[in-house]
Amino acid sequence: EGPMNNVDLRSISVGGKPMVLVTAADRGTYGVRAWLLDPATLRLSSWGHMPTEAAFGEPYGFCMGQFAGRTFAVANNKDGAVHAYAVREGAGGKPEMTPMHQWKLGSQTEGCVVNDATGDLYVGEEDVGIWRMSLADPKAAPVKIAAIDGKRLVADVEGLTLMRDGGRTFLIASSQGDSAYAVWELAGGGYEWIGRFRIGGGAIDPVTQTDGLDAWSGPIGAYPEGAIAVHDHCDGDGAKDPAAAVCDSDGKQQNYKLVDWRAVKAALGLK
Repeated sequence: EGPMNNVDLRSISVGGKPMVLVTAADRGTYGVRAWLLDPATLRLSSWGHMPTEAAFGEPYGFCMGQFAGRTFAVANNKDGAVHAYAVREGAGGKPEMTPMHQWKLGSQTEGCVVNDATGDLYVGEEDVGIWRMSLADPKAAPVKIAAIDGKRLVADVEGLTLMRDGGRTFLIASSQGDSAYAVWELAGGGYEWIGRFRIGGGAIDPVTQTDGLDAWSGPIGAYPEGAIAVHDHCDGDGAKDPAAAVCDSDGKQQNYKLVDWRAVKAALGLK
């Protein structure tokens, strides 16, 4: 259905039936593409296309959120524009989205994630850092919470996700430039630096140049405390150390790898 860049999902009701709304930024038709996943059958069906404004241009980064009774689709572009849209079931049972909030950063953006509990929206400006905006207070100016410093966070910053562990919430960012992941804990309205980790090679190859990542908080399958799914730029790289891996995408398959959250916690020294 076109070149998709980022994907996210939230539970909603359509026609009075509980469904899972799956959406992705469509870079070909300049909009958001929507599907419905039926939790009873696990079948995915196309729901429709929701165009972004003509002046917005190509939607590049994308994420979803739910706050104050609304479901939001958040798209950003290479010029640093960040737009939040309210999504609902419209006429004829098809999806509609209405522009609600806008922010502007100085350069190319992509990865984003919404904390549904607070309405905080986190957006990565690839060569600058990570910003916080607010669906609860959209008129407030964006706040930079982490800067590209070449140490904790290395350009370019890409995927962002939130991991909830007990009563704690962690923000995880992929530093695509050095195949590493930076972690902060959200606590008391602030951001406590936790550390960095890489996903090394073992029985399979290491993870290199991650673009997107996502976290599942809580038990899932073989992961009793949760897992993270990460994009691996090229499969089969023979190096054990992702920092030393030479990754040429030509002729190599991109893929996704699952990592046990317990292993990440052990690497970071988290209890």
